[in-house]
Amino acid sequence: MAVATQQNAPEESARHARARRAAWLKEDFVDRTRARAATLNQLLLGSVVFALAFMVVFGPFAGDVILFFTGAVIIVLVTGATLVIPWNRVPSGWVALVPAIDIVAITLIQVSAPGSALGLLWIFPTTWLAAGFGLFGLVAVVVAGVGIASVLTALNDLQFTHATLLLPLVLIAVATTSHLSARRSDAQRMLLAKQSHLLRRLLERTRRQEQELTEVLDAVDFGVIRVARDGQVAVTNEAHGRLQQVVLPDEDAASDDVPAFRDDGRTALPQEELPLERALRGEAFDGQIVWFGGEQGPRQALSITARRLTDSSGQDAGAVVVSRDVTAELNALRARDELVASVSHELRTPLTSILGYLDLAIEDPDLPDHLRSNLDIAERNAERLLRIIADILAASSSSTSVAASLSPVSTDARDIVRASAEALAPRAAGRSITIDVSGLEEAMVWADPLRIRQVVDNLLSNAITYNRDGGTVFLGTTGDAVSSWILVRDTGTGMTEAERTRLFQRFYKAGPSRRAGTGLGLAISRDIVRAHGGELGLHSAPGVGTTFIVKLPATAPEGTLS
Repeated sequence: MAVATQQNAPEESARHARARRAAWLKEDFVDRTRARAATLNQLLLGSVVFALAFMVVFGPFAGDVILFFTGAVIIVLVTGATLVIPWNRVPSGWVALVPAIDIVAITLIQVSAPGSALGLLWIFPTTWLAAGFGLFGLVAVVVAGVGIASVLTALNDLQFTHATLLLPLVLIAVATTSHLSARRSDAQRMLLAKQSHLLRRLLERTRRQEQELTEVLDAVDFGVIRVARDGQVAVTNEAHGRLQQVVLPDEDAASDDVPAFRDDGRTALPQEELPLERALRGEAFDGQIVWFGGEQGPRQALSITARRLTDSSGQDAGAVVVSRDVTAELNALRARDELVASVSHELRTPLTSILGYLDLAIEDPDLPDHLRSNLDIAERNAERLLRIIADILAASSSSTSVAASLSPVSTDARDIVRASAEALAPRAAGRSITIDVSGLEEAMVWADPLRIRQVVDNLLSNAITYNRDGGTVFLGTTGDAVSSWILVRDTGTGMTEAERTRLFQRFYKAGPSRRAGTGLGLAISRDIVRAHGGELGLHSAPGVGTTFIVKLPATAPEGTLS
């Protein structure tokens, strides 16, 4: 029994809520208009009667003046009563007495002058009855119309004429039209009231959801910026402001005054490559690392992601830019790289000594063949270990030291790419992979040929390694007066978005099938390209293949002796 009572409680509450809402709507749009309707209708009739009385007093009148003013006084008294009585506190049925008394008073006025058109005043109360009191009012008008017809017949000495019937029919027709218009108006008012109530509820819900969203955004520790379609910043959270305050030089400075650098922390980031600028241009990207802050003072690294938004019609609706503080993570990675570089440097000297003594032992003519074979295996692995250490040291070196080691000259990138293709052709032929060099055009670059050859060798080697058997590697070069480009495109397995975002990280090897090497080649290649003032780009998709594009300056920088 208690369970049934508990189950019925929500239904009872819902019924009470609906009843209160219906009562509110009725009170709001019926009771509140009752006094206004009574006052306006009666004032209108009273004004017309007052004007008629003025004409009767100061003009000729062939009827019974006493009877006319009796009806007029009744209407004036009733008009005064409507201004005094609080109709909203009186049952609605009592309000119907006002038009009923008006009908009687107008009948007296009509009787005072039977041949006049004073009976047209009946339109005022009959219209009020039909419009304001529903079906009951309409029936009352019909009854009144029959009574009016009887009165007119009596005034015409019991002679029935077309004129006698016309006025009651007109009154009934006008009343019916008023009744239908009033019902339609009431229905529209009720509909508008319900819609207004729903809109208020939706507005309250929207405000509540906006408040909750604001609280959630302010609670997270990553910055969020909502950029509208027109480029205006629509929403930001508190974390975004906190992230900016870390690197602002002073309280009055703007975020545009803070120096920005690439993920290496040293190469200046051009204005057009700033994350917000890219988002405003309509780009979407993941995990762009940007260092903010100068050499002096606090520095901060942010990982910034931009996502495009679309509206219900599929049109671009702006973007959401999310920034996360990764300073501690990158500092930890840098400390790891420094430790690895230090250990690798310490290992290289004894390993070089080991290789020297292995060479001496292998060259001993008295060494048995089976021992010589074992020493050859040890030497090959020692040499491989030395190459790995060299890669680690190269990856751990700063971009400044890489740039200092360059010896740039003006050279044709086409010759560098063709030489790399010839050197790796036997390796490609072993897997029936074709190296297509038909896209090589003259492309002059200002670069160190040996270091650019190192980059091309690494890219071409990867294109062969991760290609399918019988696939193709396309090589291309082109350029203009400002920049030159080297393209390496394969028909291999391609990479996912998650793999692309981490591909240039040191020691990272994408996918379970990508286990060869140390995971340092691409990181070293990008450092070399950036040291030349260029950029290494990547395009890839699963099942489509991978394309690397190396952009290099075509001429020497101003002030450089060529």
